[in-house]
Amino acid sequence: MTDLPRLTGERVLLRPGGDADTDELLERRCDPTVARWWGPADRGEVADKLAGRDDAEFLVIEVDGAIAGGIQFSELGGEEFRHAGIDIFLGAEFQGRGLGREAIALLVDHLLDERGHHRLIIDPAVANEPAVRCYRAVGFRTVGVMREYQQMQDGRWHDGLLMELLASDRAG
Repeated sequence: MTDLPRLTGERVLLRPGGDADTDELLERRCDPTVARWWGPADRGEVADKLAGRDDAEFLVIEVDGAIAGGIQFSELGGEEFRHAGIDIFLGAEFQGRGLGREAIALLVDHLLDERGHHRLIIDPAVANEPAVRCYRAVGFRTVGVMREYQQMQDGRWHDGLLMELLASDRAG
């Protein structure tokens, strides 16, 4: 586990979480608009993320003092394949306001500029059109469709979209 950053945007704060955040974060994670894509959540899963007992590094997304959701990243691959993956969720009342785009842009800047990654990936469900639009607005490009990638709550396998953003994409 690495030292987690505190990243401040115009409307969004990304910060390490703690035990006091568990209930509010669990509420966001159980929101039907989140659970549809992330699956069911329980207190233990949320507590593990906040305590760093997860494969991904997790930051709380805060807006006007309220917990809006969470964003996580995983640093992947050996030195010759080193890159990072990102994932995010926002409760319904925080969606559609550009907050997700701002949160992702803050984390992208941190991962490229501070952590030295040259490539970032994200893998939304193909059917999650608002998320795909958001990621494109930040600069992610579609690599391809991963067929039958994720088993959803309906028990069926759904296609995922592999998207990437290269540091060189921002320069040009």
